Amino acid sequence: MELGLRDRVCLVTGSTGGIGRATAKLLVAEGARVVTHGRGDAPGIGEALHVAADFLEAGAPEAVVAEVGAVDVLVNNVGAAYIADFEELTDAQWDEMWQLNVMSFVRSIRAVLPAMRERGGGAIVNVSSTAGKRPSTGMPNYSVTKAAVLSLSRLVADLYAKDGIRCNAVTPGPTATEAWLGEGGLAEQQGEREAVLAKVAAGRPLGRLAEPEEIAAVIVFLCSERAAYVTGSAWSADGGTVPIII
Repeated sequence: MELGLRDRVCLVTGSTGGIGRATAKLLVAEGARVVTHGRGDAPGIGEALHVAADFLEAGAPEAVVAEVGAVDVLVNNVGAAYIADFEELTDAQWDEMWQLNVMSFVRSIRAVLPAMRERGGGAIVNVSSTAGKRPSTGMPNYSVTKAAVLSLSRLVADLYAKDGIRCNAVTPGPTATEAWLGEGGLAEQQGEREAVLAKVAAGRPLGRLAEPEEIAAVIVFLCSERAAYVTGSAWSADGGTVPIII
């Protein structure tokens, strides 16, 4: 299926691994001019440009967009997650999570809007989480920030639809990336790694964690011309974890 992404400039934040890398790789396969971003080296998936930056630093998202120039598609994927107790989280931890998981999205969106409006449109996809729809008690600050991403996505969709700019969110469930599977990752933070992963998988109706490529496929569709009439939505890609409320 032709997605209409050939030669589109696509910036994917947080794309040196996991869902971001899988998304960037799929966009490259669609013929897009992909710009990857992260704190480390380029992922090496055929990207046109890689920009290293820490989005916790003031002005970093704006500087990345300035280096790229006009952006047709923005995928906000940068973020962090960890297991924590609500009563033990410090104000500093809440603030840092807010700055990275929410304000970096706000800053990136603000930076790409002028060129998108001038060119008559664009697509923005924000990676949220099932925890944004139903909070995870083990990840309080993460859950609240991901709920904010859903609200931000709807706000941007409403504000800029008249300019031809679409904005959607994707809410993945637990995904087989380093964030979950790696040493010191979310699984090991909760107990014995294999036992935790088995329990998490059993909690999905499909009985397993998602693969990064499965989430990327949803993101790339929302970036594409095939989703030209889709905006202001939150697409679940969670193996049936959070049910539809009727």
